[in-house]
Amino acid sequence: MRAFSRSFAEPFRGNTLSSPDLHAGGRWRLPDGVEEVLPPRARHIEALRRRLLGEFDRWGFELIDPPLIEFLDSLLVAAGEDLDLQTFKVTDQVSGRMMGVRADITSQAARIDAHTLREEGPTRLCYAGHVLRTRPEGLLGSRTPLRIGAEMFGVPGPEGDAEIVALMVRALQVAGVCDSDGSVQVELGHVAIYRHLAAAAGLDAEAEARLFDAVQRKAVADIDLILAEIECPEGPAAMLRALPTLLGDAGVLGRAREVLAGAPTEVGAAIDELEAVARLAESRGSGIEFCFDLAELRGYNYHRGVLFSAYAADHARTVAGGGRYDGVGKAFGRARPATGFDADLKVLAGLGRMEEEKPRSVLAPEAGAFDATRQRALWQTVDTLRSEGVRVVSAPSSLAIQETLEWRDGAWVAVPIES
Repeated sequence: MRAFSRSFAEPFRGNTLSSPDLHAGGRWRLPDGVEEVLPPRARHIEALRRRLLGEFDRWGFELIDPPLIEFLDSLLVAAGEDLDLQTFKVTDQVSGRMMGVRADITSQAARIDAHTLREEGPTRLCYAGHVLRTRPEGLLGSRTPLRIGAEMFGVPGPEGDAEIVALMVRALQVAGVCDSDGSVQVELGHVAIYRHLAAAAGLDAEAEARLFDAVQRKAVADIDLILAEIECPEGPAAMLRALPTLLGDAGVLGRAREVLAGAPTEVGAAIDELEAVARLAESRGSGIEFCFDLAELRGYNYHRGVLFSAYAADHARTVAGGGRYDGVGKAFGRARPATGFDADLKVLAGLGRMEEEKPRSVLAPEAGAFDATRQRALWQTVDTLRSEGVRVVSAPSSLAIQETLEWRDGAWVAVPIES
């Protein structure tokens, strides 16, 4: 399960059948945050889906297609509050049980690994499918994103995270969501750093929740105020105050070791993990530019280790992200090391510079204008061209056509259309 933002767009303004402008001008409106994909964009998205799934396959990730709807207790058993709020719920008219329309596919992949496949060694799974969410993430976000991602189970530590990070970067490069030199900026964080500092400070649940929010916002003044109110010991307080400042390139890890020298040993181990993931991922692929944010807490209640997010120029939100979520499969009968990433395929298609394939298109004339012999020859020629991957359409057509079939010397021949 990828993490959800807690800040949503303005209250949902869905349309009802009584809305006076529901079909203003004869055009039926869709609910806010729900869009349809039309040509040629739909073709571009589908081409990108196939290309990315092909890349995942070459990395050894096997395709799964989980159901769009499941019983709610199965769908949300390993999920957090955010995913629960994002899930549409309905009553199954067959069993009477509550069902949910998936708002995420990661938890389904975890169920498949732990309960259905039950393989002993590493399991690599990938997917591409729509999810449905009660509200969009952000003002212009979609409630029907097309998620594509990869999850890996049974591989612990930096080695597994590095493979997933390298695959995420490669996917963005394939999609053309990268700088002109092919580089991708990836931000790394680790939830254990804040978790163990908060525990060392002896914060109760309410104080930790308030501090969590302030750290996420990097609101230093609010952090100081909260720590003063709860009379936090100076050592842990100083380290918690420093977290929002520990942001930057690899040099920030050395500074973090100095600033957090008195922290629990788990904090130092987390910093070492971040360094190892970056090193191993760089050795696996080219074009990765790492930065580090030790105050990054996205998915805090779900993730258990390293977090990673990828960014693209001129786009305010992350374009892909994920992290380690060991043990989630325990709810399905088997706890396993787990890490993965996902992205919205529609966003990638809109941002990327992947060269679109322009199919060869041939126009076939109206068969009724010819005798039976020429008609049979026409359709045989059409079938042959289509089997070769050529798009053949009958007149009239609104598609861009480069060639037309003409009868020449006893055969139908594709002839370029003169501009």
